[in-house]
Amino acid sequence: MEEFLLKIVATANSYISNYILVILLVGVGIFYTVKTRFVQVRCFGEGWRRVFGKAKKDGNGLSTFQALTTAIAAQVGTGNIVGACGAILIGGPGAIFWMWIIAFLGMATIYAEATLAQQTREVDADGNIHGGPVYYIKRAFKGKFGKFLAGFFAVAVIIALGFIGSMVQSNSIAESISSITKAPEYSWIVGAVVVLLAGFIFLGGIKRIAAVTEKMVPFMAILYLLGGLFVICVNITNLPAAFGAIFKYAFMPQAIIGGGIGYALKEAISQGAKRGLFSNEAGMGSTPHAHAMANVEKPHDQGVAAMIGVFIDTFVVLTMTALVVIISLYCGDGILADGHQAGEMMNGLVIAKTNMVQLAFGEAFAALFGAAGYTIGNVFVAICLFFFAFSTIIGWNFFGKVNVEYLFGKIGVKIYSVIALIFIFLGTLTSNDLVWELTDFVNYLMVIPNALALLALSAMVVSAVKTAKKNNPLQ
Repeated sequence: MEEFLLKIVATANSYISNYILVILLVGVGIFYTVKTRFVQVRCFGEGWRRVFGKAKKDGNGLSTFQALTTAIAAQVGTGNIVGACGAILIGGPGAIFWMWIIAFLGMATIYAEATLAQQTREVDADGNIHGGPVYYIKRAFKGKFGKFLAGFFAVAVIIALGFIGSMVQSNSIAESISSITKAPEYSWIVGAVVVLLAGFIFLGGIKRIAAVTEKMVPFMAILYLLGGLFVICVNITNLPAAFGAIFKYAFMPQAIIGGGIGYALKEAISQGAKRGLFSNEAGMGSTPHAHAMANVEKPHDQGVAAMIGVFIDTFVVLTMTALVVIISLYCGDGILADGHQAGEMMNGLVIAKTNMVQLAFGEAFAALFGAAGYTIGNVFVAICLFFFAFSTIIGWNFFGKVNVEYLFGKIGVKIYSVIALIFIFLGTLTSNDLVWELTDFVNYLMVIPNALALLALSAMVVSAVKTAKKNNPLQ
């Protein structure tokens, strides 16, 4: 049954990702890049200043930094490790180039999302802030059609992020730990621990989530980047070849993944697009839920801060993953440069997207510690992946909760939280390939109504850009 379902979902995903997704992501990104006159370039420095600037005090909202770390907690997850490796394994190193293109355009897209989330958010009688794509979707399309699209999006978010998406994260945690313990039959213990930790944080609401993410996100990013720099230093002579492979195979992928130029190029671009979406989430409609909560003077302020989230996610963390994998496994005498393929056994691990980073770190640590280095590398990646995946579970649960409250009111939140915890547990026991294909499918469903609303409300976004430029002529 699992294999049958996997085949159906994979077939549907191939059509959606190769055509609809690429057109929507690239189209919206180009549209807003032009409309905002390259806001991701002009306001890049301002974005960094907004992130670390003085917070506006308000007991019911978040600071810009808290909102951004909550968004990054959702963005920086398994997509930065497992997703990037899957893109390289299937689309070749050149898929990373297309991830960069998607991210550059996505910085303009997420500016629009965050700005609209601020412009359309609502404050109830108790001073609580409610915001996210459902609110700007209803603004974009009046009447029953707008309510239908908003409801469709809300349901998609709950399923995609709160339920199935969290399965992907817990699944990756269990896979990485199982590769060390060699005891996958005890994955249920991993699931139980993750459920207990997540449940404690869920009960604390957005304030507890923000308090956790503002501490966890910087720590996990620095830890992973330091480890990545170590691997690069060990293989420093291969660094030029690694960058060369990314650019070369972006346009000549058939040289490494086989097939004709048309098929190979389609694979490289589609892998870059769909894994880029899963990684930085620009255009997907997830992170605007966090950006809506920020206390800022004007929507533009949170828009430029949101761009930094995409930059950190893709151009810093994901690029580190790509370089670590390519420099270690694809360059010089790397094990994938010698003709080995996915599914083969190397150094006690089967080559797959779930453990390519572990193989890369293991190779680097082995250069210093001998055979024990492979175990050290596996443990290091498992720790990093736990933080990445767990922080994403926290962020995505909050995004789903916002939409549950929109559809059913506060009465539905507790039921939602229980169901979400069940899915987190089930993720540790489910086939990795099926979980990834299912989450891709529901992610794509989220993109469609969100992208339509972004295009329909472009005048509001452009107005925010022009107002900011009027107040700051140097932009």
